[in-house]
Amino acid sequence: MIEFIKTSLPYLALVSHFLLVFLFIAVLFRHTWGKEIATFLSRQALLIGLVISVGAVLGSLFYSEIIGFEACVLCWWQRVFLYPQLILFAIALWKQDRSIFTYSAVLASMAGVIALYQSYVYMGGVSLLPCTALEGGCSKIYIKEFGYITIPMMSLTVVLYYLLIAWAHKVYK
Repeated sequence: MIEFIKTSLPYLALVSHFLLVFLFIAVLFRHTWGKEIATFLSRQALLIGLVISVGAVLGSLFYSEIIGFEACVLCWWQRVFLYPQLILFAIALWKQDRSIFTYSAVLASMAGVIALYQSYVYMGGVSLLPCTALEGGCSKIYIKEFGYITIPMMSLTVVLYYLLIAWAHKVYK
């Protein structure tokens, strides 16, 4: 079962990338064919944010605690900005407080900068920071599927979903 989940997560990330692009285009064309999709995203943004948060936390914990991939400092900083969103979205959904998107966008943007940098390093860029993980864990690419899906790319995907629902909410506020 663990091996099935481990091999399925990159495929789920790939499918989610296609969905993310489709949803982005739908919000972009919200005045024509994407109106219903953008309206749905806006109305269900709190629930969608909670689902994204649960998936991100479970995926991250699965890789580190069950599979045993060691998280480097960059991974930990991404977690610092992404993990609290689970609690924030749960409370916001419970209280129907839509002001969360301001905070979520800031936290997601900070995680996104780190994920972009780490993805750049994983794709062959020069690292400006020393690795603190045992056995050079920062330079280890535990997962690389379809030529680009790595753990930092999965994190960046989560960030982009947060920013998309914040944008959809702002558009239809």
